[in-house]
Amino acid sequence: MGAELPLVALVRRILAPLVSIACLGLALLVHGEPVDWIYLVFGLMAFLVVLQVFAELPLANGQHGWRRLIPSRMLIVDWLCVAGILLLIAFITKTSGLYSRKVVLTWFVATPFALQAAQELARLLLRRWLVAGAAARAKVVVGVNDLGCELANLIRNDPSFGVVAGYFDDRASSRLGSVRPQEVMGGLRDVAQWVKRHRIQGVYITLPMSGDPRLVRMLDGLCDTTASIYFVPSGLPFEPIQARVDHVGGIPVIAVCETPLHGINGALKRAMDITVAALALLAIWPLMAAIAAGVKRASPGPVLFKQRRYGLDGREILVYKFRTMTVCEDGPRVEQARKDDPRVTRLGALLRRTSLDELPQLFNVLEGTMSIVGPRPHAVAHNELYRNLIGGYMLRHKVRPGITGWAQVNGLRGETETVDKMRARVEYDLDYLKHWSLSLDFWILLKTAWVVLAGRSAH
Repeated sequence: MGAELPLVALVRRILAPLVSIACLGLALLVHGEPVDWIYLVFGLMAFLVVLQVFAELPLANGQHGWRRLIPSRMLIVDWLCVAGILLLIAFITKTSGLYSRKVVLTWFVATPFALQAAQELARLLLRRWLVAGAAARAKVVVGVNDLGCELANLIRNDPSFGVVAGYFDDRASSRLGSVRPQEVMGGLRDVAQWVKRHRIQGVYITLPMSGDPRLVRMLDGLCDTTASIYFVPSGLPFEPIQARVDHVGGIPVIAVCETPLHGINGALKRAMDITVAALALLAIWPLMAAIAAGVKRASPGPVLFKQRRYGLDGREILVYKFRTMTVCEDGPRVEQARKDDPRVTRLGALLRRTSLDELPQLFNVLEGTMSIVGPRPHAVAHNELYRNLIGGYMLRHKVRPGITGWAQVNGLRGETETVDKMRARVEYDLDYLKHWSLSLDFWILLKTAWVVLAGRSAH
């Protein structure tokens, strides 16, 4: 499913393992058995086995009424597989005699019913939450054909996909079959501007993938948006960003321009961000307090400098920094800091050289507007300038901006006084999107520490 919300993906993936472990704990409590090491090991094995055997929780269920409380046939089959694997492990390791038979039997019988109840509750809560926020995940379909109409119907029937805001097609309305004329928002030349104006999150293209100039121009225009782009057919006439085969209700689609943080990846990335930011703040709060006092004494003005920048999906955010200048510029024209800039205070020069001025952005990470690692956010004025000069510039906003990034650890840090320097930075940002992984994030963190310690300056 395209660009599934991280929280939804996480719940769908780990609900069954967590419920099975909770049921084991309740069985121990009911029978008065102590939670010793042997049950901890058993619980860990059960968690891992359930995680592998059970598929993701579907948000649609064909059962109605009281039948919803009866475990489905697929659930029972999956649970029998789990029980069989655990029994086989116990037999091979000769540990079956260590467990209370009453506890194991109670757990074995009760867990399928608990899983069914938990799944129904999760379906109810997730569907309500997804329906409430579906408008913010609007999609459009380019190409009014049988496949496009089927795709649109599947999206409408499952709130996890969002909503269909309309169609685009160059043909006359008389040739569009059952689609009403008011549902067609324009032709291929109108797609990019309409998507940008209405903040559309996904574009599904059901036209043949060819070198048609109209299609190429449309794709070039969509590069100036933050929408995820999916091709339903195959054969790509251009280089993709995070290309992967996906599906919408069983229909295969190819994500050619997608965030790398879809589904569970987004949850893992967010968990890393919160953990690193919280630990860093606990470790360095005395240093930050000392810097704040120094900034206050160095020159008149606020301790923190807040500047509007573009965040995830091109939305404006406020980014925090320790003030390093005598001015706080945040207008339609923002002059980048340069070498020996008279606006930079003496303390500010030290903070910028060591990147200590960026430390307040750890609060941005905790509030969810930034990440520890990602493309560096630029001032809104700079974004509006460079998005018209550099193709694909806005694609860097498919992820949260970061305190440090792939471009910065590769020497592109500080002033970008030429378009070529900014273009090189954007190329690194797009390379980060194509090859993102948690290991790459950790590598960037290690390289960041080396860059800072080596004293590679930023003006």
